[in-house]
Amino acid sequence: MKTTVIGYPRVGSLRELKFAVEKYFKNTLTKGDLKKTAAELRKKHWNDQKRSGIDYISSNDFSFYDNLLDTAILLNAVPKRYKQLGIDSLDEYFAMARGYQGEKGDVKALAMKKWFNTNYHYMEAEIEDEADISLVGTKPFDEFIEAKKYGIETKPVIIGAFTFLKLARFTGEKTAKDFTSNVINAYIDILKKFDTLGAQWVQFDEPGFVMDLSEEDISLINKVYSAILSNKGSVKVLLQTYFGDIRDCYREIIALPFDGIGLDFLEGKKSLELVKKNGFPDNKILFAGVINGKNIWRNNYANTVCLVGELRKYCNNIILSTSCSLLHVPYTLSNESKLADDYKRHFAFAEEKLMELFELKNILSINDPMLTDEYIKNEKLFNGTRNCGDSAVQTAVYALSQNDFVRMPAFGEREKIQKEEFNLPLLPTTTIGSFPQTAEVKANRSSYKSGKISFDQYTAFNKDKIAECIALQEKIGLDVLVHGEFERNDMVEYFGEKLDGYIFTEKAWVQSYGTRCVKPPVVWGDVSRSQPMTIDYSVYAQSLTTKYVKGMLTGPVTILNWSFTREDISLKDCAFQLALAIRHEVLDLEANGIKIIQIDEAALREKLLLRKSDWHEDYLDWAIPAFRLVHSGVKPETQIHTHMCYSEFSDIIKNIEDMDADAITFEAARSALGIVETLNVFGFKTEVGPGVYDIHSPRIPSVSEIKEALFEMLEKIPKGKLWVNPDCGLKTRENKETVPSLENVVAATKEVRKNLYV
Repeated sequence: MKTTVIGYPRVGSLRELKFAVEKYFKNTLTKGDLKKTAAELRKKHWNDQKRSGIDYISSNDFSFYDNLLDTAILLNAVPKRYKQLGIDSLDEYFAMARGYQGEKGDVKALAMKKWFNTNYHYMEAEIEDEADISLVGTKPFDEFIEAKKYGIETKPVIIGAFTFLKLARFTGEKTAKDFTSNVINAYIDILKKFDTLGAQWVQFDEPGFVMDLSEEDISLINKVYSAILSNKGSVKVLLQTYFGDIRDCYREIIALPFDGIGLDFLEGKKSLELVKKNGFPDNKILFAGVINGKNIWRNNYANTVCLVGELRKYCNNIILSTSCSLLHVPYTLSNESKLADDYKRHFAFAEEKLMELFELKNILSINDPMLTDEYIKNEKLFNGTRNCGDSAVQTAVYALSQNDFVRMPAFGEREKIQKEEFNLPLLPTTTIGSFPQTAEVKANRSSYKSGKISFDQYTAFNKDKIAECIALQEKIGLDVLVHGEFERNDMVEYFGEKLDGYIFTEKAWVQSYGTRCVKPPVVWGDVSRSQPMTIDYSVYAQSLTTKYVKGMLTGPVTILNWSFTREDISLKDCAFQLALAIRHEVLDLEANGIKIIQIDEAALREKLLLRKSDWHEDYLDWAIPAFRLVHSGVKPETQIHTHMCYSEFSDIIKNIEDMDADAITFEAARSALGIVETLNVFGFKTEVGPGVYDIHSPRIPSVSEIKEALFEMLEKIPKGKLWVNPDCGLKTRENKETVPSLENVVAATKEVRKNLYV
């Protein structure tokens, strides 16, 4: 039995790649030094896996920003607006990722979307009618050769042809069908090139196979891979799926001439059943995803041994694998010097998961696995107890009734009450919440955490920044203000630190997109709120102005989805525990005079299963009520906002309306205002604020650009229901971008209002 991983974290154990790329953006690091850092990280990643006994080590899982973006460039899917800049290829790459505004031109970035049901964001490839899709890039081959120089034979990883076509956006009249032959030829050329280089295996990642597939989709899969695999030469091809099972196409896939097929046996609810029912070909290798690539808890060896025992009845050759890329977990536990061993022994980050694969390989290599030291030690861990229960929390969840999930009066009546209460102008302007987290803001937080300054000093600094932020927003002319969130490290980690039941890491960073990394807190036990979390700063901010200041909270579903969650209770129970905790905070904000409360659910869609038939049973039937539970107890005149971003919302728009918020802000500018048409078609009753500019790009939107977006929105959204705001929070931006951007938002809104009051 051998082992492999689907992919490995690329930012480095201490975020070395993030810092190098950001220095390059600021022109404080040369291109040569950036590439040197990248090469050092790749070498370390490969050697870490080799030392851990991994048999099939991946290459081309590294990226400066995103693998989908890498694939688009590999296949010449570069829109002409970027080519016309006439800049260096690496800078062109980053222009596609972040946009560009300079002497060479002004272009927006590619749209950014959530990578299936994860918190990772990919760049959406744009394919224009005149695009010449063909193999033009060299990155996968360069990195394969690079690894060979270190004596490491790798299996190169490429986003599969089907997933690439399904995730791409076709911007003209042509569709995926028009480019299928070109894509097939490009993938044939990829295999030919690797054959020439002597590669033994090439891995095609096809998470698109676990979605709901139509007959047309299955026909496309057969067409694409029948052609590609008939020209693969001596290279062995691994079809790698993850994030679910391939129930719609299993029989077709095992009939195709793949040499190996990777199946997810953790999120793939029916993967084992499919193997049992349909068998598995003797001439193929099963790459069995048994190590969780998305959560940090140790693997239960007893369960895995049992699973592999079942699979051995149907498969002659099994390779142990992760369930998906380890991109979605932190790099190593070795950096966690403050986390007690009683906690750490339950966790496995990427490095530790390599060791789990090694130990399982040894355990499964003997006739009686239960006699091995590794198995016995693991069994003792799982047979032990964890101090994680709180009977009061469990009782509160059990006692919930249907009335706890219903807010009265109904939305229509509340809307009238709130219009009179707030008397805001048409198209009220606001922001999503956070303002730039400058170096001094981060230094203040770091000094407090390290004990260099007192709590009073820390708080005084934050209040000074809040006062500056309120004054700035008043000067700009925004209608509804925020306090800026200078006390918050992250919109989830901050609340986790305030809640009982959570534990925290020091350096367990996970890439969210590009150079943005997050440090998800860990749900260790039952969750509750024992003290106010936001009241002091919110009340202080409101005291500084006669304008309304939003109380800013993160919703229970997003906190859940952006945490490493427990595996010993249901997600539903955990969500309701969180909802009750946030509910207490909402009611306290209201009692302290905060009249507009925003409860962000940026990650509402994230744990939504990938098949529509599974949506309600396993997610929406508790996720939407969890949000309603948070705000159902507030007064009619208290206005509840929420925010969502970087996901496809059109197919769950009714469920979003069922959240019963008073106003919802959406990311829209980055995705070309696609949500606006959806809201119009559905007849969305909730007030909405589709974002008018992309905050994940450093470019500053012009007044005319924002006006154009607003007029487009007003064609589909009633003027009395439209709010004006950026796509998302501003914490990742700098003041030099934020201030002129918001000034342009206000100026554009005022000009558009003139047309509305006539």
